[in-house]
Amino acid sequence: MTTISLAMAVVVAVLYSVGFYLLLQRSLMRVLLGVVVLGHGANLLLQLAGGPPARPPILDGTGDTAGLADPLPQALALTAVVITFAMTTYLLALGYRSWVLVGHDEVQDDLEDRRIARRRTVKASMGEEVEETGDEVGVDPGSAAASDDPVTSTADVR
Repeated sequence: MTTISLAMAVVVAVLYSVGFYLLLQRSLMRVLLGVVVLGHGANLLLQLAGGPPARPPILDGTGDTAGLADPLPQALALTAVVITFAMTTYLLALGYRSWVLVGHDEVQDDLEDRRIARRRTVKASMGEEVEETGDEVGVDPGSAAASDDPVTSTADVR
């Protein structure tokens, strides 16, 4: 039975907290940092779950398996490193593309989502039953006329 020290449990909790906080931000660079911090927290947690350092997990012909290291947490940590690297490169490319096209890396609100949420709020406040169809008769949902919001898309400004 392995035990994890309280200090290391606090470090893992802080890494997970900071990682999830950064993932919930609107800036793609903060999301990228959140993925990296969360990946480091996952690696540390996997290494802590593996227990203290021990003999290599290679059997030398003797039947004694006491004191051998568990190779599974090490393999999972290696997999987590590869996944974190892949996500980092993808988010870097996404952030760069956003910077080139829009000039910043902020994730903008979807006008259609805001319109649907406003319709649902108005209908619910009037006591009407809210239907889940999402379509209005005679109006293309993707068109600018479907939005009650006067905010225009920043993609059209360029």
